[in-house]
Amino acid sequence: MAKKSKRKAAAGDVATNRQASFKYHLIETYEAGIELRGSEVKSLRDGAVQLKDAYAEVRDGQAWLRNMYVAPYKPAARENHEPERPRRLLLHRREIERLIEHTSEKGLTLVPTRLYFSGARAKVEIAVARGKDAHDKRHAIKDRDQRREIDRALAERD
Repeated sequence: MAKKSKRKAAAGDVATNRQASFKYHLIETYEAGIELRGSEVKSLRDGAVQLKDAYAEVRDGQAWLRNMYVAPYKPAARENHEPERPRRLLLHRREIERLIEHTSEKGLTLVPTRLYFSGARAKVEIAVARGKDAHDKRHAIKDRDQRREIDRALAERD
């Protein structure tokens, strides 16, 4: 039996939140920097991060990323960070004000979609999103299955 390999993120990405586009309608995206500690940066470079349960919020005029899991960096034994601590997002004042407007509207939330490095700086892409209904999710599954069947038929034909 073949060993299951870890699913890789897209080229250039450290991590992606693949569940975000399934659970939410993504309306608008923003790029933000993240305030990190040294051991967190090393863990990110190793790809030891998970965005699945993460979300962003604006509180007291600052944007925060919560529930993003960054695995402890093994060589930094004592100097390690807390894996799920809140991390401040670095955005311009105008962008934060726009996010406040969006999140004050009922049903909208902020969801991180991908994490990547731009040069030496870690960036996160956050999306303003509206939750999907159950029938929307069923429709997405149906479309995905149909696409898969078409690809199989084309592959068998060649």
